Amino acid sequence: MSPEGEIHLALGDTGQAVTDVQRRLVEQGFSPGVDPEGAYREGTRAAVEAFQYRRGLRVDGTCGRHTWSALVEAGRRLGDRFLYRRSPMLRGDDVAELQQRLSALGFDSGRVDGIFGDLTSVALGEFQRNAGLPVDGIAGAATVSELLRFGSRHDGSELVSAVRDRERLRQSPRTMAGRRVSLGEEGGLGATVGAVRRLLVGHGAIVTTHHHPEGAIQASEANAAGAEVVIGLRLGTEAGCSTSYYSGYRYSSPGGRRLAELLNVALATTLAIPDLGSRGMSLPLLRETRMPAVICEISPPTVVVERSAVIARALLDSLAEWVDTAWD
Repeated sequence: MSPEGEIHLALGDTGQAVTDVQRRLVEQGFSPGVDPEGAYREGTRAAVEAFQYRRGLRVDGTCGRHTWSALVEAGRRLGDRFLYRRSPMLRGDDVAELQQRLSALGFDSGRVDGIFGDLTSVALGEFQRNAGLPVDGIAGAATVSELLRFGSRHDGSELVSAVRDRERLRQSPRTMAGRRVSLGEEGGLGATVGAVRRLLVGHGAIVTTHHHPEGAIQASEANAAGAEVVIGLRLGTEAGCSTSYYSGYRYSSPGGRRLAELLNVALATTLAIPDLGSRGMSLPLLRETRMPAVICEISPPTVVVERSAVIARALLDSLAEWVDTAWD
């Protein structure tokens, strides 16, 4: 079974694909209980839900493409394979460990997201140069050995990526004028996004909108637009408002978390709906953007449709407070 292929396993399914999922779940410490091998029953669903929650995914108990990819990534260990910049980019917990170790040593590999991109490649080359290794941008056996040797003295060090993100927030202008904002939605919220866009533009922001069911596509478009902050709007499944920001491995987006908290309070209060809280997650829109990003989930749909102007004002006020936040 390939992580790139379409996959959707749920209660009642049987076969080799289910066996593979169960095996990977057990490797990560999640037992399917008394479920027979190859049978997707309640024990397997519970194990999938527990895995999804730990990895910051949407918890639905089914093994779709994102959950399968996360299971594959979770099984990667640093040293299992050569790591280098390629297209499509390599992903996995081994990449995340590489990023963590480089960042702890002071080499800025970018956000710790388990995706081997340009910043990770540059940081790896800088480490190799400083360690007297051939500078080829490949994390092979010799490079990993040196990383492990040096890293043992820096296991508790603050990651330079976190320091860099806070510094970038400190240096940002404390005004909405000229601020590059990306707004995204998965479908059905075009009118609401339009209302938010008009209000933000009226206050001097430079706004791009992204309408696509895949968060990864929205993230790619926001990155290409050079956005400084991203807000995704989504219809929730539970009455109320919840927000999420990127959190994964040893990294949590400080800017994303602060904005998520502001948005959650503002939206729940102004719309008079339950506050379902903020949570760090690893959804594609949050993980694959290079800037602070937040997803706002609001329900019921009637509130979203009928009170677009109120939602737009709450988002503007929250963004204005966010850009004026002291990050010292």
